[in-house]
Amino acid sequence: MKLCALLLAAVIPCLGQPLPADKDKAFGNPSAAFRLDIFSDFECPACREYHMQILPQVEKDYGAGGKIYIVSHEFPLNIPAHKHNREAAAYATAAARVGKYEAVADRLFLTQVEWAASGKVWETVAAVLTPAEQKKVLALSKDPSVMAEVQSDYDLGMRLGVNSTPSLFLTHGMRRFPLPNFNNYTLFRSMVDGLK
Repeated sequence: MKLCALLLAAVIPCLGQPLPADKDKAFGNPSAAFRLDIFSDFECPACREYHMQILPQVEKDYGAGGKIYIVSHEFPLNIPAHKHNREAAAYATAAARVGKYEAVADRLFLTQVEWAASGKVWETVAAVLTPAEQKKVLALSKDPSVMAEVQSDYDLGMRLGVNSTPSLFLTHGMRRFPLPNFNNYTLFRSMVDGLK
């Protein structure tokens, strides 16, 4: 409890309108007491670590009981080392429109090292889609509205002060808190449990 109080005192809560959410990039109960917004880059090793190690724990401990709503946002960093992140974000966003965001995101993070080196982003995405889904996702990825959606997520992150990935925001009631130290699940649990 003391840890939670110290954290809450150190982190200035952000007040304001609820963040937009694409239901096809979300997990859990939209009316849950807590909402976790995740801004990530598919080519970011820290995002991969969060997606593979921490997020499954959050989903298990809080998602199954309907206690949290998790919303993913694309935030492709504009750095030379991440040559394929916008392409990956476009495919994932297009896949969301056919109900396959989670499968594509899982595959992109799982095989990040390989496709980031080879540039074979589409081949990676296509591996988890049926032939009919492949056709739809490929067409949608070229739709200007998909890249506009990726840009919209990015712009939202910039307005919130995101400057690295993953960046996490926890909303409880009308208070939104940026979460420091994304990879400390004990800290996350103490904060959530302290706000109940």
